[in-house]
Amino acid sequence: MTDYLPARRKAIPVGRLLIDGQWRDAVSGETSTTFDPTTDAAITDIAKADVTDTSDAVAAAQRAFEQGPWARMHHEERAKILFRIADLMDERAEDFAVREAMDMGMPYRDFRDIIMPHCSGLFRFHGGLAMSAMDGAYRTSYEPNIRILTRREPLGVVAAITPFNFPLALSCSKIAPALAAGNTVVHKPATDTPLTALALAQVILDAGVPPGVYNLVTGPGGTIGDALVNDARVDKIAFTGSTTVGQGIMRNGVGTMKHLTMELGGKSPNIVFADADIDAAMQAAFWGIFWNKGEVCVAGSRLLVEHACYDEVVEKLSAMASSATLGDPLDPATMIGPIASRGEYDKVLSYVEEGKRTARLAAGGGTRQVNGKGLFIEPTIFADAPNDLRISREEIFGPVLPVIPFDSEEDAIRIANDTSYGLASGIQTSDLGRALRLADRIKAGTVWLNCWHKYHPNAPFGGFKMSGYGREQGREAWESYTQYKTIWANLGEPVEMAR
Repeated sequence: MTDYLPARRKAIPVGRLLIDGQWRDAVSGETSTTFDPTTDAAITDIAKADVTDTSDAVAAAQRAFEQGPWARMHHEERAKILFRIADLMDERAEDFAVREAMDMGMPYRDFRDIIMPHCSGLFRFHGGLAMSAMDGAYRTSYEPNIRILTRREPLGVVAAITPFNFPLALSCSKIAPALAAGNTVVHKPATDTPLTALALAQVILDAGVPPGVYNLVTGPGGTIGDALVNDARVDKIAFTGSTTVGQGIMRNGVGTMKHLTMELGGKSPNIVFADADIDAAMQAAFWGIFWNKGEVCVAGSRLLVEHACYDEVVEKLSAMASSATLGDPLDPATMIGPIASRGEYDKVLSYVEEGKRTARLAAGGGTRQVNGKGLFIEPTIFADAPNDLRISREEIFGPVLPVIPFDSEEDAIRIANDTSYGLASGIQTSDLGRALRLADRIKAGTVWLNCWHKYHPNAPFGGFKMSGYGREQGREAWESYTQYKTIWANLGEPVEMAR
C-alpha cells in the first residue's frame, strides 16, 4: 500500500447535467442534496433531472451517433482519446478519491490503491482493443471469387445505469467499452453517490470527446431509468443493481428490443476446508465480506466451513471482526467506513435483528459513531446459520456474515449452489485438485481459489442464474457493445444461383 498524506474534506461545486457537451441545470430547476454518511452533513446540491432532461440527453446522444464524428472516427483516433481519459483520471486521482470517501464512505486509501488504477486501466484496456478493430476477411474453397468481410459496428445510444456502491468503477466498466466501440452514452449514476460521475464527465470533456457522445443525467432512478428503458432511441441498457430492478428493465425493454447487460445481485459462497491455511483463509473471508462495508455485489456473504475447523474459524474470524477499525474513510487507519445512505443503513440493521432471532451472534451486531455521528454498523458474524435462513439466502449488502457448517465436498457444493444467485464464489484449500474439481461444479461467473476480490480489466466479469447475464471487462465485453455485419463481395463474374 502506498503511504498517502491524510486526505481532507473539500467543498464540492453544485452538480449540473451534462447534455450535448454543455453543463446545464435541470429544466425544472430542481435539485437534491447528497450527504456525507460519516458526518451526516450535506455535501452539495445536485441537479434533479426529469423526463424532459432525459429526452434531451438521448436526443443529443442519437444526434452525435448519427451525425457526429465519433462512430465514424478511425478506431486509432478513438483509442488515443480513451488513453487521454485514463491519463487525466490518474492526474486527478486525489479529487476522485476524496469525492468517493465523502459521498459513499469508501476508505480513501482503498480507492487510491485499488479502485483508481482499475478504473483508468479500463479505459486503457478498451482503448487497446479499439486499436485492434477486430474485423475479419475470409475466403471460401468452393467460390474463389467470393470474399466474406466481417466487421463489428457500434450499437448506437447506450444508457449506462450504475449503482451507489462502486460509483466510479461500475461506471467505467460500462462507459469505457461503449465509447471505445464507437457508441454514444447517456449515463445515469446512483442518486445517493453522484460525485465521481460528475468528475468523470469533466475528464471526458477535457479529453476531447465530441459534444453529445457522453451525457450525464442525475436524479431519481425510477423517473430517469424508466424514461431511458422506454425510449426507442436507446439501443442498449447496461445496468448494475438489484435483481428486482433488473427484471423490471428486462420486461420494459422488450417493446423496443433493447440490447441488455445485467449485472445483478449475489449471495456468494466462500468455502473453507480444514486443510486450508486457516490464517490466510481468514484474511480472504474477512475482506471478502467486510471490504467496502459489505456493500459489494460479489461479497463473500455466505461462509461455508468444514466441521473439522468450524470452531477455529468462527473464533478467529470473530476476533478479527471485533478488532476492525471503523472510522472516517479519509483517515488512513480506517478499515471499514460508514454505510452509504440512511436507507441502506436501516435495511442492513433489519437483517441484523433478524439474525439475532434466528442464529448465534458471534461478533458485532451493533452500531457505532465517530464524533457522535455517522452510519456505522459493526462487522457482524452469525454462527450456526443454516442455509434456509433469510440472512443466508437474501442479499443483505452490508457487513453481515452467516457461517454455515458442512461435512464433505458434496455437501459444500450442494449448499453453495442452493441459491438463486450465481455471481461469485471462493474455495480455500491446500488441495489444488479439490479446488479445481469444485470450481468446475460451482454455478457462478467468478471463482476465487485461495483469495477473494481479485479483478483486472482483461478478465471478464458477470453472473449466472439470477445474477444476470452478459460480461463486463475483458475482450468479451465488446460482444455486448457491438453488432456483427457480414459483407459478401463477388470479385468475379456474376454467378447464377444453384437450384
